[in-house]
Amino acid sequence: MDPKTQRMLRRIGWVVLFLGVLVIYISAVEQKGGSAVKDIIVNIEPLPDGNSLLADADVRGAIERAFDQPLEGQSLSDIDIERLEQVLEAEPFILDAEAYVTAGNHIVIDINPREPILRVIDNNGYNYYLDRDGIQMPLSEHFTAKVLVATGSLPTYNETFLERKRNRLKDAFLLAQLILSDPFLAPLSEQIYFDSRGKITLVPKIGSDRIEFGSFEDARSKLRRIKIFYKEVLPYTGWRTYDEISVAYDDQVVGRK
Repeated sequence: MDPKTQRMLRRIGWVVLFLGVLVIYISAVEQKGGSAVKDIIVNIEPLPDGNSLLADADVRGAIERAFDQPLEGQSLSDIDIERLEQVLEAEPFILDAEAYVTAGNHIVIDINPREPILRVIDNNGYNYYLDRDGIQMPLSEHFTAKVLVATGSLPTYNETFLERKRNRLKDAFLLAQLILSDPFLAPLSEQIYFDSRGKITLVPKIGSDRIEFGSFEDARSKLRRIKIFYKEVLPYTGWRTYDEISVAYDDQVVGRK
């Protein structure tokens, strides 16, 4: 057999092999698509403290509401994985959802939850969390997050509150962020209260009963002064010496007995 014929036969052989593999692959995909969902496996990432505001049943309930029935037993070819992820990411406790199908026809769903950093209880009776992005979250049936609480004369939540030039809820959220970013102040702080004029009072977990903060302006400097007072004054005078501390005035810390 001449070399030209041999090369031609090899090419034909490769083409036949490729087509055979392609047919097997298509057949496997079609067979997989026609298979039924065996079960749903839900993995929920816990919050930093190890707890969770979300339960397995909450995820399954959201799926059943969106698809009108459980996914178990349905054909894999009828399941829109992208839609499944979108449905779950629309839930208030879920930041991100990743879903995929395993070789055993299991649908695995990995859930990354929203993390609350502030609980808001305003004078209008609204009670909810704000996550790290300022997104509103409802209270959970499963766990009460131990986070800073903002109370008092606060406006009703609006999705654009962080875009407002002046907004007390924005002030509360930004102040909570500043406090939580400080490893010393974060565990000492319990509550942010707004009076009817928008003046802020901080309620610490230990030490004085309250800290007169004043307006939100110059918040970083005020928090720095509180930190210095706690570190350099209270260890010598005693943590219960002062009923109130004030940083409402420029470059001052005033302790009142």
